[in-house]
Amino acid sequence: MAKLTSREEDYSKWYNELVVKADLAENSGVRGCMVIKPYGYAIWEKMQAQLDKMFKETGHQNAYFPLFVPKHMFEAEETNAEGFAKECAVVTHYRLKSNPDEPGKLMVDPDAKLEEELVVRPTSEAIIWSTYRNWIQSYRDLPILINQWANVVRWEMRTRLFLRTAEFLWQEGHTAHATKQEAIDETVQMVNVYADFAENYMKMPVVKGVKSESERFAGAEDTYCIEALMQDGKALQAGTSHFLGQNFAKAFDVKYATSEGTQEYVWATSWGVSTRLMGALIMTHSDDKGLVLPSTLAPIQVVIVPIYFNDEQKALVDEKSEAIVKSLKEKGISVKYDNDDKQKPGWKFAEYELKGVPVRIGVGPRDLEKGQVEVARRDNLTKEFVSLESLEEAIPALLSEIDANIYNKAKSYRDSHITEVNDWDEFQKLLEEKGGFLSAHWDGTMETEAKIQELTKATIRCIPLDAKQEEGKCVYTGKPSTQRVLFAKAY
Repeated sequence: MAKLTSREEDYSKWYNELVVKADLAENSGVRGCMVIKPYGYAIWEKMQAQLDKMFKETGHQNAYFPLFVPKHMFEAEETNAEGFAKECAVVTHYRLKSNPDEPGKLMVDPDAKLEEELVVRPTSEAIIWSTYRNWIQSYRDLPILINQWANVVRWEMRTRLFLRTAEFLWQEGHTAHATKQEAIDETVQMVNVYADFAENYMKMPVVKGVKSESERFAGAEDTYCIEALMQDGKALQAGTSHFLGQNFAKAFDVKYATSEGTQEYVWATSWGVSTRLMGALIMTHSDDKGLVLPSTLAPIQVVIVPIYFNDEQKALVDEKSEAIVKSLKEKGISVKYDNDDKQKPGWKFAEYELKGVPVRIGVGPRDLEKGQVEVARRDNLTKEFVSLESLEEAIPALLSEIDANIYNKAKSYRDSHITEVNDWDEFQKLLEEKGGFLSAHWDGTMETEAKIQELTKATIRCIPLDAKQEEGKCVYTGKPSTQRVLFAKAY
């Protein structure tokens, strides 16, 4: 098995190799699109299941809306349409026919032109709000709390598996409320749900904040976000929650009758995370030997690898291993007993290391004679012998310990890469030499933000929700500022 390129040598190459070699995904025959393979999809399914549970616990229901959005409908919310215009895929015809000039080839049938072009959804606000207009008449119809699991298409020119693809999977929540405060509360609630999921299930520390005006979602009055830091010092936006005000309600004429009988526009939110979280998970924890997964999201939490040299030993090892599988499954742990005899134990050890299985148990006849098995941890690559008697209790505790360890390691890295900066020269130097989040004063203007990005490629990742108010001077212009914001280079 070929070794991965090291992170230090070429982080981008390491990431791309890992995604492919760990059997998570591969490029498809369609430019910029990916095939998510079973092992990668199993991780996404675990993410999806947990998030879906959290959404339902906060009162949301799932629905599904069309993939195609009529162009006039997409244009109705002008800001949103302009924000996505350059990324839209558009359907203009509905039929192919044989090409008379090239036998065996097909051509677009010019007689099958659509009366109105259809946008392949880059996001679903337009189609959903045109639907909500029919659902909402009275205050009794509110709130509407809907989520959909779907695919979207954004015609990205530069793509990378999971992080940026032309088609990707995601969830998008779309809610309608009677009051502004209800909608703001919903927006904040959902960014907190995302942060909870990131920290407690992905074991990935995040900063909660709001976006600057230029970084907001098109059509939003405020965008809340969670920002994570990858091991190469670049930030990654891991989830967003948007307070849309009444912009979409006005664009699609969605009003409700109040209890007093007046007509008011409803207040809206939207929020989403995508398969980009897979990239975040990989880059937060993994190492030069492969994936490192938390037990909370690992498709296989424990793998048992048998070691034997004859049929008699095999029978003994099989019997003990199957007993271990049964006892751990009764504890709710996902276990794989890899008794495939086509590969040797050494190959299996390397394979499960590459795939990030949190715990590996080696079961051999000599250890069984001593009433023990070898237990290897993926997070720190250490091994120890554990008695068969205590194994059933030791493994759940070990999985919790591994999860805590990889979270603390990621948090320690993140915390050590949040640097307060007050000087422009130091800002540029740290950005190149150390990376991470630079906590700096900013004068609040889009012009300064754009200039800093032009000069350094760093953007304002967020204005942290817990940012303390303090007087200072903008790191670039020297103009007055009342709080620090987080700058970073980002994916």
